[in-house]
Amino acid sequence: MQRTKLFAYIKEDAAAGLVVFLIAVPLCLGIALASGAPLFSGLIAGMAGGLVVGALSGSHVSVSGPAAGLTAILLTAIGSLGAFDILLASVVIGGCIQLLLGFVKAGTIANYFPSNVIKGMLAAIGIIIILKQLPNAFGYFRPAAADSAFEDDDTSNMFVNMISTLKYVHIGATIITVISLLIILYWKKIPGLKVIPAALAAVIAGIGLQLMFSRIGGSFALSPKHLVSLPVPSSVQDFIGQFTFPRFSALGNKEVWVTGVTIAIIASIETLLNLEAADKLDKQKRYSSPNQELKAQGIGNIVSGMLGGLPVTSVIVRSSANIDAGARTRMASIIHGALLLVCAAFIPVFLNKIPLATLAAVLLVTGFKLCKPAVFKEMFLNGKYQWVPFLVTVVTIVATDLLIGISVGMAVSVLSLLRGNIKSSYYFSKSRYREGQGIRLELAQEVSFLNKASILLTLDHLPANTTVIIDASKTAYIDYDVLEIIREFTNVKALSKNINVLLTGFKPVYKIVNHPQETIHSVESNVQVIALGNHEQLIKELQMN
Repeated sequence: MQRTKLFAYIKEDAAAGLVVFLIAVPLCLGIALASGAPLFSGLIAGMAGGLVVGALSGSHVSVSGPAAGLTAILLTAIGSLGAFDILLASVVIGGCIQLLLGFVKAGTIANYFPSNVIKGMLAAIGIIIILKQLPNAFGYFRPAAADSAFEDDDTSNMFVNMISTLKYVHIGATIITVISLLIILYWKKIPGLKVIPAALAAVIAGIGLQLMFSRIGGSFALSPKHLVSLPVPSSVQDFIGQFTFPRFSALGNKEVWVTGVTIAIIASIETLLNLEAADKLDKQKRYSSPNQELKAQGIGNIVSGMLGGLPVTSVIVRSSANIDAGARTRMASIIHGALLLVCAAFIPVFLNKIPLATLAAVLLVTGFKLCKPAVFKEMFLNGKYQWVPFLVTVVTIVATDLLIGISVGMAVSVLSLLRGNIKSSYYFSKSRYREGQGIRLELAQEVSFLNKASILLTLDHLPANTTVIIDASKTAYIDYDVLEIIREFTNVKALSKNINVLLTGFKPVYKIVNHPQETIHSVESNVQVIALGNHEQLIKELQMN
């Protein structure tokens, strides 16, 4: 793993850390709100993710914090456990389990996730980001009385009601979004302004516009619900009082342990997937140790749970924004965590002036980069065994949630792999065959039980009155079941159809690793190997025909 000194690129990392901090503020608060937890717990998780995980992580560009993928679990857990401080005990347990997983090197599980699922996850997250930020981008906050407008099952009424909701779009917020997007997209093209991050320039412009609109008044003025909303402590004691400590007296409750294990498993899977995704986005193409990341995440969750924070994971939204902002080392993540701590303690009033529309513009650009049309085009050009699992992953994640989408995508990817493996078990030397012609069936390098069906169907459909050459000269392994099929075809089916079968290239022994059924000796160096079935006897029978 290529290492880079923390202070080697402090200028770039400071700018990126500031951008990630500005994005992290509403995300930390929103995830806490969606989890049914105190808002400050989301900020604590952001601080732990930046300061603790950032310092210990093996990744240069990954950013950790509270994750949206855990909100449903946390909301249910708080209700079933009965109190937030009991949940914190589960968070600490989850962190301890993650730390243990890191020491036993369980992080290698990430190597078994195919790239089409990873890319599907990234594209789906990009789509979700865009969909989730559209209300903030247009300043759309529907009154409670309007909620019933979407409860009608009548399709025609639904479209009428969707049009009627346009009156809830805020013109001031929409203008801020458009101007912020233009700044982000074209800022680097203005000579002499590259030293200031485009996202930071957009935030400054957004604050200026919302202050100007508040003076103008009318429909342009933004209300507090269109702005970042941080809790404002009135004293040091008030700030310290926002921290909550876990109730370890509840460790006798089985649900506490079940929740802790659940948090550990889901947080670890999300972290490993997001870590690999961040590595793919890293412009320096550096590799991150998944085992070191699990250890860092475990310690981060222990600290977060001890101080009253939500569980943390590596999060792709902040990680991708970090990369886009020019981050080079882990210092960017540490700076973002430090800024969360300083601003939550000393200047929350200033942060509360930032329009959500500006932050939505930053996230819209980030989301588009994850799901841009070029990604879909690339996957479609790679063939159906790549784009089908990719597309299934995207659709399922958007329709359900991250873990379900990844699980379904993995299942489809495995099925595609098996189908491709079955079809590549052999090939003909000619494309078409007729009665009376010679046929050559050349087996692949490895022919497993997965290839039984295709080989059986092929042999059964060979035309009568032909000569068939089954060539295994390039084959390193043939499954015993496949050999049985060949023997049955040679001794029975071929005779009934007047097919002359010639076998060539078959070995006396085919090696297979870690199979308990039978042990035989190889003719090479008398090395003991493990084989499935008595291949040697079966080959002799085949060659006698």
